[in-house]
Amino acid sequence: MSTLSGRGLRKEYGRDAGLVRAVDEVDVEIAAGETVAVMGPSGCGKSTLLHLLGGLDRPSGGEVWLSGRRIDNAGEKALARLRRTEIGFVFQAFHLMEELTAIENVELSALLAGRSPRAARRRAVELLERVGLGERAGFLPSALSGGQRQRVAVARALVNEPTVVLADEPTGNLDSAATLDVLNLFESLHQAGQTLVIVTHDARIAATADRLISMRDGVLVDETRLSGGTSGRLGALAGLED
Repeated sequence: MSTLSGRGLRKEYGRDAGLVRAVDEVDVEIAAGETVAVMGPSGCGKSTLLHLLGGLDRPSGGEVWLSGRRIDNAGEKALARLRRTEIGFVFQAFHLMEELTAIENVELSALLAGRSPRAARRRAVELLERVGLGERAGFLPSALSGGQRQRVAVARALVNEPTVVLADEPTGNLDSAATLDVLNLFESLHQAGQTLVIVTHDARIAATADRLISMRDGVLVDETRLSGGTSGRLGALAGLED
């Protein structure tokens, strides 16, 4: 059974002559433990598809299933709970709370999901150590580099042990050194069996995936199983180091 799937997904904006179909009858299946990259030109519907799969937006048609449960028709409270506990999000713009330290940004998501303050702090410490930021836990985002802020955002996405992590251009605002840091982190998540869906323009990011989905004009136009495995991912990382 797939961890996450979209069936006949459609998203429309406007009406009549002004109708725009951002996602047009897309079928997609994401298996547990799989890393999938989604590529395509700007405006092709990549981010819209990710938002539909993550429950950030509702489809105009079709269905979204997470771990055997249909979620697109869930109520707002149920969707909010799913987004807090079962789906982790990583965005290009980080979306950290600037007045909170790194550890406070991470533990806030755990607190909102119902963990006790002690459990939330313990989990946040564990994750910041895991992403290599244990010594920066007490720093505000303004005192962190772009790569460090993105690693905080990844730790926050993982704090509630989500079924799947959805990343929208997670290295789009980063230089090559910071991109390498985040790619290494995603590689470690992949090796640990985390399910990842990554929207990206960067072919080097896509090379780290198990499967590549290509979109154009709201439709899925190609799907490729990447055979490089770990060697392919390591090759992409080496390319960033050159």
